[in-house]
Amino acid sequence: MDLTRHARARMQQRGINALALGALLDYGRVAPAGGGRDIVYFDRQARLALERANAVAAAEAARVCKSYAIVESDGTVITVGHRTRRITR
Repeated sequence: MDLTRHARARMQQRGINALALGALLDYGRVAPAGGGRDIVYFDRQARLALERANAVAAAEAARVCKSYAIVESDGTVITVGHRTRRITR
């Protein structure tokens, strides 16, 4: 997974580890974010898929499901964060 320097800094600042980001990118729902970028986040179906796959520990899963990533069209992760609002589609 390709990360920008900004994304690495935000991961460290926000306590999102590489395992959590990998689970997000593997199981999360993708929606357009504008400017040719996509937002990857967990909705109900993605959460169920994550639970069935046992990709992360149960205690970590709740925290992972509240995170998001903005991804460039070539697959580079631009930034990551914790959702505080609902994502409108």
